[in-house]
Amino acid sequence: MNELLLDDVAIRRVSVSDMANNVYLVTNRKSGEQLLIDAADDMPAIEQLIGSALGDAVNPRLIGIATTHQHWDHVRALAQAVAKYPVPTYAGTDDVEGIAEECSVRISTPLAHGDQLQLGDVVITAIHLRGHTPGSMAYALTDSSGQEVIFSGDSLFPGGIGRTTNPDDFRHLMTDVEGRIFNRYQDSTVILPGHGAETTLGAERPHLADWWARGW
Repeated sequence: MNELLLDDVAIRRVSVSDMANNVYLVTNRKSGEQLLIDAADDMPAIEQLIGSALGDAVNPRLIGIATTHQHWDHVRALAQAVAKYPVPTYAGTDDVEGIAEECSVRISTPLAHGDQLQLGDVVITAIHLRGHTPGSMAYALTDSSGQEVIFSGDSLFPGGIGRTTNPDDFRHLMTDVEGRIFNRYQDSTVILPGHGAETTLGAERPHLADWWARGW
């Protein structure tokens, strides 16, 4: 999927860098307001992504840049993006210092679990998923069509959760992913991860017990 057109939003994706990071652009089709998620690398590719959305609304314009987590491969173009588009920046509170260390960008709006970003009449909810990094955030929206979409960063992929380095982090991440995503969203929810292809909660739900058993 490089493009997902829903009633309220258009979602476009480009894969960048040798790490195959996904950069997402969400456009409110009515208001034209846009949110960029993970300015990972390759500013020319990001600008092409933004340019590709010119037909998604009458007056498209970037109003914010959100970061899923502090790891270097997700913020390599963040400083360039902020310089080009001086808009508010968002990330989990517990990753703000790490992001500043990685790319010298001070996040303007730190987020806690449940905080909301407004993209016109579309609400994007921050979901704190502890474990991959201290402040990892997923971003969820519900289209008026009923379709739910979650940008999961490196916390949830097809086939499992993201990398953790000790049993406590594994337990935190599994607990949050299960409790804050699988227990709250329907099986048709589309998961758009930080790397690789999309999936749905319905495709992954049968494997939760296997993930717990697999451990960190």
